[in-house]
Amino acid sequence: MIGKLRGKVDAIGESFLIVDVNGVGYEVQASSRTLRNLKQGDEVSLTIDTHVREDAIRLFGFASEVERAWFRTLQNVQGVGSKVALALLGTLSPQDLANAIALGDWASVEQAPGIGKKLAQRIVAELKDKAPALTAAGLQLPGASASGGPPQGNATAEAMSALSNLGYQPAQASAAIAVAIKELGDGADTAKLIRRGLKELAR
Repeated sequence: MIGKLRGKVDAIGESFLIVDVNGVGYEVQASSRTLRNLKQGDEVSLTIDTHVREDAIRLFGFASEVERAWFRTLQNVQGVGSKVALALLGTLSPQDLANAIALGDWASVEQAPGIGKKLAQRIVAELKDKAPALTAAGLQLPGASASGGPPQGNATAEAMSALSNLGYQPAQASAAIAVAIKELGDGADTAKLIRRGLKELAR
């Protein structure tokens, strides 16, 4: 199973690129966002998701582990296949997608080609609960309690860690959580801090 490819961009198509790895050309499907940032001759390193079927082996390439994780998670939603997942990741960055799901903003999700209103609403609704590692809403972290949540120090650290896992830089995550604590108070639990932090980052 191929998990990563590093080589030179040999060619770029509408929805794929050819990566030359020591003389062997691999055809890799990629989002329009990834393809826009590449040109022929570039050295490239892509995280790969390999799909094996009876009649074909398809490689999907991503600029980061976070993007690949979103690609896999999106396909757990009924009606979302690899083509729709790539289209969504081509329209919204992982950070923007995380923000949209955390804030229930299905209209932003609907902007992607092939996604209508009902599917956009389903993606937002299902991933709020089923992808806690990638979205803020419904986050269940060790030590969190239904009553008051963990102590402030733990909540702060967990909230910053969650934002970092979504692809934000440590400085961005720290600044956003600082704003959240100032507004919500020291007693705010992890999920509330993350949701407020994401709103701040979405500005």
